[in-house]
This record gives sequence, structure tokens and C-alpha cells, in this order.
Amino acid sequence: QVQLVESGGGLVETGGSLRLSCAASGSVYDIDDMAWYRQAPGKEREEVAFITHGGTTRYAASVQGRFTVTRDNAKNTVFLQMTTLLPEDTAAYFCYANIRDHTLSFQTYWGQGTQVTVSA
Repeated sequence: QVQLVESGGGLVETGGSLRLSCAASGSVYDIDDMAWYRQAPGKEREEVAFITHGGTTRYAASVQGRFTVTRDNAKNTVFLQMTTLLPEDTAAYFCYANIRDHTLSFQTYWGQGTQVTVSA
């Protein structure tokens, strides 16, 4: 079995910063793409930041220039550094990874989510 465990969420004031982490554990043979998504109440889940195994990144327009996604392939971990946070960034943040697991094929995995709340 594979697990994605997120950490680092919390309550922060407008303009503040937070760093999210997501570590994959279990039967992990290889990890391809990783990403962060978020879902606010009453809204659809949206991709926030995406990173390939080689480090190529892609960001939602709403977070470009404020958020940075990185990964440590040796530790099967992806990070999301969030700066200049705004109230509209309030959401549950989910980690996504495309992982080659015990089946030796790539499968999609999701973390359980971590709440980020930005106060006005």
C-alpha cells in the first residue's frame, strides 16, 4: 500500500506564509508527476501547482509568483511554499502523485488533505 501524508497547514494572517509538505511511503518504486490541488467550500477542486520528476513546474494563474513547488526525489516528498497569502487561498489542500507501486504500473494517489485558512 502507498500513503501520501500532508503536513504544514494552519491559520495565517493575510500576507503571511506557510509551507506544505507531502511524503509518499509504502510500496513506492518510482514517482512521476506530483501536484498540489485545493478545494474551497462550494467550489471544485483545482490544480494549484504541478511538478514533473525532472523539476518542470506549472502554476495556476492565481498563485503564480506567490507559490513555489519543489520536490525531493530521494525522500519521495513534494513541498509547496506559499507566500503573500490571501483570504481567497483558504481551502483544503491535497497532494497528488503518480506512483509506480507494487503492481509495477503507475497509479494515481491522493493525500487526505490539509486545511489552510487565511484570515482577513
